Amino acid sequence: MGNQRGAKCKLCRREGEKLFLKGMRCLMAKCPVETGRPPPGVHGQRRSRKMSDYGVQLREKQKLRRQYGLQEGQFRLFFERVAKRRGVTGEQLLQMLESRLDNVVYRLGFAGSRKEARQMVVHNHVQVNARKATVPSMILEPGAVVQVKDRSSSRALAGRNLEAAQGRELAPWLSRDDAAFTGEFLRVPSREEIAPVVNEQLIVELYSK
Repeated sequence: MGNQRGAKCKLCRREGEKLFLKGMRCLMAKCPVETGRPPPGVHGQRRSRKMSDYGVQLREKQKLRRQYGLQEGQFRLFFERVAKRRGVTGEQLLQMLESRLDNVVYRLGFAGSRKEARQMVVHNHVQVNARKATVPSMILEPGAVVQVKDRSSSRALAGRNLEAAQGRELAPWLSRDDAAFTGEFLRVPSREEIAPVVNEQLIVELYSK
């Protein structure tokens, strides 16, 4: 995950939909996307021209890349890895992104956003299979157990996020034990279960040129 500087709401306004870069705060009524604010920039309020095929593909790629907080080089590396595999490239790209450690920490509710999840991993608040794990891009295998370290500062942080996420439904490919601050990555999610609303085939076409 890259370090996204600047106002996160501008990225959502640019894509025209919520990317949930601020976690639960994106559910507030004053969200710029909810209030209908135009895209940022001096041309944001002008009627947008019809985009070219390349423009549509680029917007889909930017939307997905920003949602997971990846820099362009990181995102391309993930694509190149799945492009060498058998199967549907776009679907496998989404599945690999969902299998990242920082994303799983966020999905489990231990962090309020993917950025916070990345910070928790880097700052050694999280263990995988009872071992130290400080690499946010680690790809988890089915059966991997993610645990918040048994440390007061770590569990206080995760506890606040769990309390705030009580109304958020847990993904069906995960299980969580709130009392033990642990979660298990049960399986790789299917395409239908993955949340991002994106046409991944357009991203495949963009990188295949």
